[in-house]
Amino acid sequence: MRTLICGSLAYDTIMVFPDQFKKHILPEQIHILNVAFLVPDMRREYGGCAGNIAYNLKRLGGEPVIMATVGDDGGAYLDRLDRLGISRTTIRSIPDTFTAQAFITTDLDDNQITAFHPGAMNHAHLNTVADAGEIALAIVAPDGRQAMLDHAAQCVAADVPFIFDPGQGLPMFNGEELLQFVRQASYVVVNDYEGHLLAERTGRSLKSLADEVKALVVTLGAKGALLYVDGQLHESAPVTASAVLDPTGCGDAFRAGLMHAMLNGMDMPTAVRLGAVLGALKIAHRGGQNHKFDFTTAAEAFKQAYGYAIA
Repeated sequence: MRTLICGSLAYDTIMVFPDQFKKHILPEQIHILNVAFLVPDMRREYGGCAGNIAYNLKRLGGEPVIMATVGDDGGAYLDRLDRLGISRTTIRSIPDTFTAQAFITTDLDDNQITAFHPGAMNHAHLNTVADAGEIALAIVAPDGRQAMLDHAAQCVAADVPFIFDPGQGLPMFNGEELLQFVRQASYVVVNDYEGHLLAERTGRSLKSLADEVKALVVTLGAKGALLYVDGQLHESAPVTASAVLDPTGCGDAFRAGLMHAMLNGMDMPTAVRLGAVLGALKIAHRGGQNHKFDFTTAAEAFKQAYGYAIA
């Protein structure tokens, strides 16, 4: 079954500062902040929420369709999608722009300083859900502001159930807009911080917001996840990872596992657990798309973690 992934494609430039930021930032001088960090360790990764989610879905045997934008420098990313066998029929190239890019510097305490250039992502509203053809499930993930508004409305018009995943795009919207997203969506997925912000901006508790959708999921990182479904709150246990190397893309991996389970008729608690399994597989590798697995690998990890099998 084809899934539509509305969101960003981005290049992530990740740099490691082999010290602590706090030693080089003087609190009494932040009004004239001018610092430089030597970063001998640097790598460039393929990222963006749409790319990461699609990568994980494809490895599970799914058929993801990415709806996104790239700039003049997007050729390498498009070639990669071709090699992976991921559809790019609804990826639009925007002339005279850069593909969205994140420049992330991390210190030894895992603090991060990030600069994000949206580039072609600002034109993502030029894509339309109707262009994707028949879709069983969609996700509206972080993207250009107008694109997120438009794609949610277009999913409703096309009778396509979708997950609202505001992510780092959540601060772009006011309370009324966020409440409209929730009312349009079939599902909502947020992390703990986003959940608090969503509740604050809408003036509604998460339990109350969950009554608007089929299910609402709050990921808690190493503490597992919360699932609001059918008027009940379920606490989902985490999965112990073989190594903890890089959290980049773990939330996207979780969402891919969730979507795959939902598309294949699994109940919501199982879907949340499969999401946790994929997050654990991802965190043991650097970058958002460097972990290698298939459905059999994920199913074995699921049974080991939760004590029952998935088909």
